[in-house]
Amino acid sequence: MRDRGVGGYRGGGHGGGRRRGNRGDVRAAILALLAERPMHGYEMLEELSHRTRELWRPSPGSLYPALQLLEEQGLVRSAAEHGRRRFELTAEGRALQARTAAGAAPWETIISAADGGTLTLRSALRGVELAVSQVAEAGTPEHKARAEAMLTELRKQLYLLLAGPPDRRDHP
Repeated sequence: MRDRGVGGYRGGGHGGGRRRGNRGDVRAAILALLAERPMHGYEMLEELSHRTRELWRPSPGSLYPALQLLEEQGLVRSAAEHGRRRFELTAEGRALQARTAAGAAPWETIISAADGGTLTLRSALRGVELAVSQVAEAGTPEHKARAEAMLTELRKQLYLLLAGPPDRRDHP
């Protein structure tokens, strides 16, 4: 799946219809995260998702090649730890991050670029995800079948919403 997100960024399998973020966004995010502490790749993906309120989550297909390039450039090094690679900045990487860290962190830029409606929709989606998880865990087979039908209908209604004429109150 390609990176998707909000506010001109793409990451994480959500959103769409916006321009794709470039690898420089991932690179800047990696350097900023590793300036705080060493991390595993998966941990970086989770941290970026959390810090951007799930608006941006680079795919492993964009994160790991960026990490490899940073390692080849001598800015990052990795070490095996419990069968996983843990990444940290080298002295050269710390010096570069110190020189370029004057602006807002990449995740702050993403949050500030997102509109309130998007944030509200994402919050509502998280509530629905929680409810679906509860039905999947504790529901009867009948509950699960009804929940699936409701979600299928909701998906259809959302696409119909986009296909219909724009709401005149919101778009003069």
